Amino acid sequence: IYADEALRSRSGMATGANEDDVHLEGVDVERDVAVDHWLDLRSILDGEACASCGAALRIARCIEAGHIFKLGRRYSEAMGVTVLDADGVNRVPTMGSYGIGVGRAMAAVAETHHDENGLIWPMNIAPYEVVLTVVKVDHEESMGCAERLYDELRAAGVDVLLDDRDGRPGVKFADAELIGIPLRVTIGPRGLENSIVELTARTDGERHDVPVDDVVARLVDLVVSGRSAGR
Repeated sequence: IYADEALRSRSGMATGANEDDVHLEGVDVERDVAVDHWLDLRSILDGEACASCGAALRIARCIEAGHIFKLGRRYSEAMGVTVLDADGVNRVPTMGSYGIGVGRAMAAVAETHHDENGLIWPMNIAPYEVVLTVVKVDHEESMGCAERLYDELRAAGVDVLLDDRDGRPGVKFADAELIGIPLRVTIGPRGLENSIVELTARTDGERHDVPVDDVVARLVDLVVSGRSAGR
């Protein structure tokens, strides 16, 4: 039996009793356990050799996004669970536990999909797929165009956000990048004079002038391809 020096003089501890569903309390290792060797045990360090294969170990932070536990028949037997097999005979099933942490999975995506300006959500998990940014909300033609595009995109099954806040365009652009909405359409008086809007992808920031009458079809194509590609 090996024990860590840090356990000397420790009392009032709890430990398993090598028996199902039984624990011991008030344990004092020096008093209750016949320790053969007291050692200064510690965690491994990055770069140390693996005890099994000798390769250098690498320590890295990770997120447990999901897990699977094989529980065997421990709990099914304890609860008296049985099922009928193909021959009509009662059998005790082997149990498993399967879980996925939705919040942790989202955190993992956020860690791998971002830049200095904010998040870059993949299309298939983005809170919105398109944001319509109105440069001047007091410009009647701009608001009319934005509302029409909003309705058409919703009808096409696109998750769209209409940013009609009365604020500076730069603030709206920064918020859209921070949230990580994949596609942004900027609607303003200057562009509408030529019947165009500006389309910007969050992934690369490239801007493209698109005719107003063509932008919905263009967005739908981008959204569908983004969903299927998982980006």
